[in-house]
Amino acid sequence: MAAVVLNVYPEKLNPVIRPLMDCIKKEDNETIQIEASKCLARLFEYVLDKTPNPTSKIIKNLATYVCCETSSTPLINQPVTTKTAALYIALVPINYLQCISIVDSQSHEVSCDNINGIITLCNLQKVTEIDNLPTDLLHDDTEIQKRGGERALCTICQHFNSELQNKLPDLWNSFYLDNSNFQVFDDEVTSQDLVNSLQVLQVVSPSLHSSILSQVTDKLPQLCLCLQHRYAAVRHMAARCIGVLCQLQLHSTMQFVIENIIPMLSNTDNDIQRQGSIEAMANIIEILGMNILPYIVLLVVPVLGCMCDQNEPVRLMATHCFAQMIRLLPLEAGIPDPPEMKGDLANRRDKERKFLEQLLDGSKSEDYDITVDIKAELRKYQQDGVNWLGFLNKYKLHGILCDDMGLGKTLQSICILATDHYERQKQYQKENTPDCCPLPSLVVCPPTLVGHWVYEINKFVDNDLLNPLMYAGPPSERIRLQKKVKKHNLIVASYDVVRNDIEFFTTFRWNYCILDEGHIIRNGKTKLSKAVKQLLCNHRLILSGTPIQNNVLDLWSLFDFLMPGFLGTEKQFQARYGKPILQSRDGKSTTKEQEAGALAMEALHRQVLPFILRRLKEDVLQDLPPKIIQDYYCDLSPLQVELYEDFAKSQVKNDIEDDVVSEDSSGKKSQGSTHVFQALQYLRKVCNHPSLVLTTSHPKYDMIMSRLKHDKSSIHDIQHAPKLTALKQLLNDCGIGVGSSNTSGTSNILGTDVPVVNQHRVLLFCQLKSMLNIVEQDLIKREMPSVTYLRLDGGVPATSRHDIVQRFNNDPSIDMLLLTTHVGGLGLNLTGADTVIFVEHDWNPMKDLQAMDRAHRIGQKKVVNVYRLVTRGTLEEKIMGLQKFKLNIANTVISQDNSNLQSMATDQLLHLFTLDDMKKGESSVPSTSSDKPVKKESMKTILESLEGLWDEPQYDTEYDLNNFMQSLNK
Repeated sequence: MAAVVLNVYPEKLNPVIRPLMDCIKKEDNETIQIEASKCLARLFEYVLDKTPNPTSKIIKNLATYVCCETSSTPLINQPVTTKTAALYIALVPINYLQCISIVDSQSHEVSCDNINGIITLCNLQKVTEIDNLPTDLLHDDTEIQKRGGERALCTICQHFNSELQNKLPDLWNSFYLDNSNFQVFDDEVTSQDLVNSLQVLQVVSPSLHSSILSQVTDKLPQLCLCLQHRYAAVRHMAARCIGVLCQLQLHSTMQFVIENIIPMLSNTDNDIQRQGSIEAMANIIEILGMNILPYIVLLVVPVLGCMCDQNEPVRLMATHCFAQMIRLLPLEAGIPDPPEMKGDLANRRDKERKFLEQLLDGSKSEDYDITVDIKAELRKYQQDGVNWLGFLNKYKLHGILCDDMGLGKTLQSICILATDHYERQKQYQKENTPDCCPLPSLVVCPPTLVGHWVYEINKFVDNDLLNPLMYAGPPSERIRLQKKVKKHNLIVASYDVVRNDIEFFTTFRWNYCILDEGHIIRNGKTKLSKAVKQLLCNHRLILSGTPIQNNVLDLWSLFDFLMPGFLGTEKQFQARYGKPILQSRDGKSTTKEQEAGALAMEALHRQVLPFILRRLKEDVLQDLPPKIIQDYYCDLSPLQVELYEDFAKSQVKNDIEDDVVSEDSSGKKSQGSTHVFQALQYLRKVCNHPSLVLTTSHPKYDMIMSRLKHDKSSIHDIQHAPKLTALKQLLNDCGIGVGSSNTSGTSNILGTDVPVVNQHRVLLFCQLKSMLNIVEQDLIKREMPSVTYLRLDGGVPATSRHDIVQRFNNDPSIDMLLLTTHVGGLGLNLTGADTVIFVEHDWNPMKDLQAMDRAHRIGQKKVVNVYRLVTRGTLEEKIMGLQKFKLNIANTVISQDNSNLQSMATDQLLHLFTLDDMKKGESSVPSTSSDKPVKKESMKTILESLEGLWDEPQYDTEYDLNNFMQSLNK
């Protein structure tokens, strides 16, 4: 380099050129590479008039350096390397992920061959956090060589400035798309040359003089043709070049994009064109960032149209583009029109802004004209909801209607369903085009609600508009019903039926697919969720009063059904939102981690807000009576205390503590987690009724039964179960069963008349059927025989459940409805009751909220009183604390309340196993200190599984209590 700086050259230049090229190719220090590049540019100036001239060969070598990294310059015959550890560094940075891409050697094959597919999309699918990037890959030889080639070419372009074309025609020709030979790039060899030329063009464009750059932008039509090239690698490089040119000459390039590239998205007959066009859009959006704001409204609607594209790569890429733009849309209103934007573009921008306002503020949606006869008068907020659904329908968007339970989500859905079916039929009769031909719609709901949906549809609309078919029953019956499906335009089926018959359901393309209580698919790994996501439909709608039940990951699975890719892959979602939010909830989190968690929660809120409509009862129903929730405390009986304390003193409790605090190094579910579940199940049953645990397998069974016999008592006496005593008192306070001592049921013990219809009617919820059996046998039949009741649990066929609901609502002489939370807690309208009693409680607060809102909904004229029977100082009182914790998570995402979230530590879980001597109202949350070292990571699986703790079939198998109870005497 000294010889060049001093302008002293030997007769033969090879001794000068070789060290410079080696430095550019191999030097790890970037500063030295840059200095070598400057010397090479000065050397070029010196040898311009020399013969022979080495510049041509040097330029060719530098271009080879630039194209040496196959993850950046794709190969024609292998555009995406799926099983390699090579580094992928996109020249268009993925800023919003704040990371770079790396191909994971353990990752699955990415669906992109040399012709069909979008390379940008495939690279996005392999994104991980930069923290996980191996350091040695940052200094890979090919990466150093590529960086050196880029620095050298850019330095040479800057050195020769406006004279580049005349003085270095070889460099000019290496990236200039010449009309005379452009069409020959069709076979693999020449197409690879085209890819390499485009790579050089992308690298040097920012270093070109403005006069030369204008000649390059004149070749935008050639780049547009490259977007339609048969090879995915050519399309990919053309898209990247267009992105760079947009950055350098924003208005002229964007005008070309809007007028020539965006219309390609509408070519439904050519998948390749749409793939190239949407890939260009993705790269433009990525590289421009905030600078795209003046043009963003002109891009949103065309991209929306591709989010339902029949071609999966186009669909996913469009969803990714929209997800990036949605973050910027709130800023668009403050951006003035660029001076260059006039005429047609400015008018189109003003027109599309109306769409933008409606997207960001659902209250500004245009009134949706319900052109069919709905046999109900909509409240204002319900019309607003239909307006929002109509907006989604118009722009082929999908969303979650998560109004508070009892606000009429079913009615609003029926309005949009009936109107869209009618309008689609009318349009087809007029135009007779395939895109508007009549299609059936599908409602998927819990089995209890199948009959309810059919009833509601028939109640609100005529049969010629919506002709529902209740698709239910055993397999033989469903096979018979399959022959009738084509005679109906609306099918109502349960989630399990859809999962079992998914091959049949995927043979149809549905107009609407509505998931009622859609939070059921919150676990994306279940067979049920995977089956539902296979359904093909034009419009997707989720109804849920509680879209987030346990953690923010619930939301990812819901949006994976609505708009796959909108929140990224599950791993990307975890990295972007889940991990920072989880870290911020750690009691030992730093200020920086808490700030990152708050920002992630706010970012998630902004991302999903346009597609979630949430109204609360207190905000929209001024005439709805209040709901009063009261905890009704009772103390354990001496027998229950004995059973509870026996466990606390047993060796099995000590074994559980050892299992819980030890690290699960295998990464699999430890035996300790099974012990924890068994112990929690055991203690919960003790709180409910001693007979639930005092079976022949219990070590103290014989002793306790003998003692009871000696005392002339029975295990079924309600004195041994204070919950039953408290329940009897509650029912008597409601005027139910007050005359039970008189078997005639017509007068009470004082001889006064007992009314045939009581003032209050009750919904009584238990978690398990076994506890319902005890309430029915030990309390109602033995102690309160005059009480009239119905029962609704898993033993009632799904087809009969709606009839029970109707009978209870329509017959005020029925005092009480006994339900399990699992069956009766979702979607039912039980406004015939004004009192709700929970005998047991769920770890998941949303399930209890859903259950109590069966009565507190539209149509309720009385104050709804909710009583929760809680045994003081036990497991149950601590469940209430965990419910409040989970409610914080749900409210943070769905509302704007970014409250701090706290985690439940290991010692808090162990605290569940102890019996507290506390008075009502005292805190049952322990301190975070512990005598044993706490390994929080080993508790993750256990804590995440608590939501499903009360599923009875699970305990009949894996968490069987018989063996567990036998271990109590060890």
